[in-house]
Amino acid sequence: MQATNKGKIQLLFILILFFSSCTKHFQDMNTDQSGITDEDMTIDFNNLGIPLGVIQQGIYFNYDFGKGKNWPYQLMQNLNADMFSGYMHDYKPHNGGSSNSDYNLQDGWNGTNWGYTYAYVLPQIKKLEDSTRVNYPTVYAVTKILKVEVMHRISDIYGPIIYSTFGNSEGVYLADTQKEAYYAFFQDLDEAVALISEYLRTKRPFPDLSDFDILLDGNYTSWLKFANSLRMRLAMRIAMADPEKARSEYLKAFTDSYGVFETVKERLAVSTRNGYQNPLGEINRIWNEVYMNASMESVLNGYEDPRREFFFEPCADENGTIGLGGKYKGIRQGTCFSHLLYASHSKIYVNKSTEPILMTAAEVWFLRAEAALRGWTSEDAGYNYRQGISVSFIQWGASGPEDYLQSDRTGADYVDTFDSSNDIKARCKVSPKWIETASNEIKLEKIITQKWLAVFPEGCEAWAEQRRTGYPRLFPVKINNSKDGCIDTEIMIRRLNFPSDIIDTDVDLYNSLVNRLEGPDNAGTRVWWDKGYNF
Repeated sequence: MQATNKGKIQLLFILILFFSSCTKHFQDMNTDQSGITDEDMTIDFNNLGIPLGVIQQGIYFNYDFGKGKNWPYQLMQNLNADMFSGYMHDYKPHNGGSSNSDYNLQDGWNGTNWGYTYAYVLPQIKKLEDSTRVNYPTVYAVTKILKVEVMHRISDIYGPIIYSTFGNSEGVYLADTQKEAYYAFFQDLDEAVALISEYLRTKRPFPDLSDFDILLDGNYTSWLKFANSLRMRLAMRIAMADPEKARSEYLKAFTDSYGVFETVKERLAVSTRNGYQNPLGEINRIWNEVYMNASMESVLNGYEDPRREFFFEPCADENGTIGLGGKYKGIRQGTCFSHLLYASHSKIYVNKSTEPILMTAAEVWFLRAEAALRGWTSEDAGYNYRQGISVSFIQWGASGPEDYLQSDRTGADYVDTFDSSNDIKARCKVSPKWIETASNEIKLEKIITQKWLAVFPEGCEAWAEQRRTGYPRLFPVKINNSKDGCIDTEIMIRRLNFPSDIIDTDVDLYNSLVNRLEGPDNAGTRVWWDKGYNF
C-alpha cells in the first residue's frame, strides 16, 4: 500500500473515532456513526483495513475522541487489572487516598472497559463479520479470532457478557453466562481455524493482510498459531470449572498441525511503527503515574531476577536523603497513603513506542507445563517450565537463565520506606528451581509464579490467572474499604461490578446479567471459572 493510502486510512480511522460516542442504549451500539461513505470504504480495501485497525487498537485501547487518547486505558486497565495483578501502582493518592487500591471501587473508572469495548470495538467486529463472511472468508476468520481475544478479556473481568446475541437483526440482547460465552469463544475459534486451514490447503488466501496487520506479520499461518495458542489459554482457564471441556479444547490446539507460539519471535503485540502509541507509556513517562507494585518488588528482589532491570528502573534518589539510589522499590496496595513521596520509587520501563504485548511464546510454554502437570499430555512439565523461563529471558535480553533455574531463592519481605506499619513478610515461598519430587500444588505455584513474570506487563491476563490459581501469592491490602465488606481481604478482589449506567438505561438487561452471574453484583463474587482450588 502506498504511504498516501496509509495516511488516508489513518484519517478515516480518526473520523470513525471522532464521530462515534458511547450511546445511552445498548441496542444502538452497533450503529455506524462515522459519516464515511461507501466509496471511501472501497478504496484500497479500506472496508477491511479501517475496521481491522479499530479492532486491533481496541484490544489495548488507545483512541482519541477529542479529549486525549491515554486516559481511557488508565481507567480501563491500569487502575484495576494492572494493579490487582500485583504488577503496578500509581504514586498519587487518588480520591484523597481511598479508591480502587483499597477496594473503594470507583464505578466511573471500572465501567469503562465494558462501555468503550461495546461502544467502539464490538460494533466494528460485527460490521466486519457481516461484510467479509461471503467474499473474504479468511478476513472473516481473522475477525473471529480477534473477537475472541477482545471479548474473553471483558468476560474475565466482569463474568457474564453480551456475546452471542450482539448485533442480531431483532435488536434483542441477552446475556450469556460465562460458561456460554466460553463455549461460544471455542466455536468461533473452530470456525476461524477451519476456514483459514481450508484456504491454505486449496488456494492463496485473499486478500493480503500485511498492510493492515499490526499484531502479527500478516501471514495467515501466524494467525492459526495464535488461534491455537489462544485456545490453549482459554482451555486452561476453565480447567477446574469444566475439566473435560478444558482438556478436549486444549488437545484440539495441541494437536493442530499448524502449531502454537514456541519461539521468542512468535508473539501477539501491537506494532507502534505506523502511528499507534502505547498509552501506558504516556501515563508512565509523561504523567509519571506507573510504578512498581510491592508484590512485584518482593518476587523480583527476592529472586534477584535478571529481568528486573528490564521491567523497572532503579530508584534515582538524586538528593540521597532516603538511601534508595539504585534500589528497586514498589508501593503496597491498600495503604490509603496521602502523600507524594512514592514518586522516588521504581517506574516501569514502558514508553510510548513500546509495543504492548498481548501474548508471548513464554506464556504458551507455561500453559504446556501446566497441561503436562494435569496429565493432559505426555510432555514433561519440568522441561516445558524451563523452556518458558528460557524463552522469557531471551525475550527480555536477560542473561543467566541457567543459574536462575538452579536458584533456591524465594520472595523478599517488603519494607516500606516511609511507614513501617505497611511492612509485611514475603508471601512467595517457592523458588525458581524445578523440584521433580514436589507436590503438584507446589509445582503449579512455581509454574504460575514464573508465568506471572513472563506475562508482564499485561495485567489483564496476569490478574485472571492469579485469581484462577491463587498464584503468585500477592500481598493483601492493608486497609479494606470495600462496600459492605463484600471483598475478603485475604481472598482478594474477584471481578469488577457491571457498569451502573446499565441499571439506568436497561434495567432488564442488567437483571439478566446479574442473574447469569449467579451471585451478587459486587467485586467479591467469583466468576464461573474461579473455583478457589486447583486440583
